[in-house]
Amino acid sequence: MNTRMRRAAVAVAATTMAVSLAACGSAKESGDKASTDSGKKGDDLKIGLLLPENVTARYEKFDKPIIEKKVSELTGGKAEVVYANAKQDATLQAQQVDTMITNKVDALIIDAVDSKAIENSVKKAKDEGIPVVAFDRLAEGPIDAYTSFDNEEVGRAQGKALLEALGGAAKPTIVMMNGAITDPNAALFKKGAKSVLDGKVTYGKEYDTKEWKPENANANMEGAITALGKDKIAGVYSANDGMAGGIIQALKSAGLSKLPPVTGQDAELAGVQRIVTGEQFMSVYKSYPQEGIVAAEMAVALAKGEKLDSIATSKVDNGGTKGIPTVLVPVISLTKANIKDTVIKDGIWTLDEICSAKYKDACAAAGLK
Repeated sequence: MNTRMRRAAVAVAATTMAVSLAACGSAKESGDKASTDSGKKGDDLKIGLLLPENVTARYEKFDKPIIEKKVSELTGGKAEVVYANAKQDATLQAQQVDTMITNKVDALIIDAVDSKAIENSVKKAKDEGIPVVAFDRLAEGPIDAYTSFDNEEVGRAQGKALLEALGGAAKPTIVMMNGAITDPNAALFKKGAKSVLDGKVTYGKEYDTKEWKPENANANMEGAITALGKDKIAGVYSANDGMAGGIIQALKSAGLSKLPPVTGQDAELAGVQRIVTGEQFMSVYKSYPQEGIVAAEMAVALAKGEKLDSIATSKVDNGGTKGIPTVLVPVISLTKANIKDTVIKDGIWTLDEICSAKYKDACAAAGLK
C-alpha cells in the first residue's frame, strides 16, 4: 500500500466519523445543484452508495466511512452520500436503486447482492442518465466503471497457503467451501484456488455456500465430516473468514484434538484472532481504503461528466458491456508472521483490538505485544 493510501487507512481507522446522512426522500432535487460554465456538474453532488449486507464487518466499518470521507474530500464537503444496505436481499436492493433514481442521485456505487439480478436496475439508472460504478463485484448491465481486488489472485494466495500448510503430502483430502453462486467473485476465487490446487489435492467434498453465511458453511462442514470422517480431512479451503468461523466450529464440535489448516479472506477481526491462536491458518488482507478511495474517485468524476482516463488502469468486460474502465487492487496473504506489518501497520485493527484479554497469551506467543 502506498503512503497516501496508508494515511487514508489510518485516518479512517482512528477517527470516529459522525456523518449525518439525509434520507433518500428528503434529498434536494438535482435542479438546485450548482453547475460550472462548461455544463459539467459542480461539487454539490449526490452520490448513491448501495452495499450488499451488514454481517461481514468490512462494509459498515470500512467501506462506507472510507467512501463517505473521500467523496467529501473530493468535493470540499459539498457532496452528499446517500447510503442503503440491502442486508443480503436482492429484491430489497432493486427497490433501493429505484429510490435512488427517483431522488435523482448523480452517480451510483453498487456492490450487488446478486450480480445478475441487478442488471435491470443498472439499465434503469442508465436510462435516467445516472452512471454506475460496480464496487467489489462485477455487476451485469451497462455499468460505467468497476473497482475490485484481483479476485483470481485471492484464490491463488489461498491455494498456495493451504499447500504450504499441508506440507507437501501426496494428494491430501481437503474440503472446498466456496462462496455463493450469486457472487461472481466466488467463481474467481474458486478458479484461482483450483489453478494452484488441481492435481495436488483430492477434493473430498466441495460446496457453493448459500449467501456466504457462516451457519450454512457450518452445516456443510458437518455434512463433510459425516461423509468423509473427521480424521480424513487434511485441510479446508474456505473462501472467507466468516465461513471459516463456521467451519472451525464444526471441526471443534466433532472433537478434533488438532484442527486441520483452514484458509480465509477479508482479515476480519475474528479471523485475525483465530490466526493468532492457530485455529485458522491464513486470511487474505485486502486494502479496503484503496478500493473505497478509487470507487469514490470514479463516482465523483462520472457525476461531473469527466472521463476516467487518469483513474482507471485497465478494462474488463461483463458479458453485455465491453471495455469497462477498471482498477484492480492487489492483495496480501495474511498469516501469523505478517499481522504486525499489514493490518496493524495500516490501521485496520489495533493491537488492543486483536489482543483483547482472551487473546493476550496467544498474542504474546506470536510476538504481538
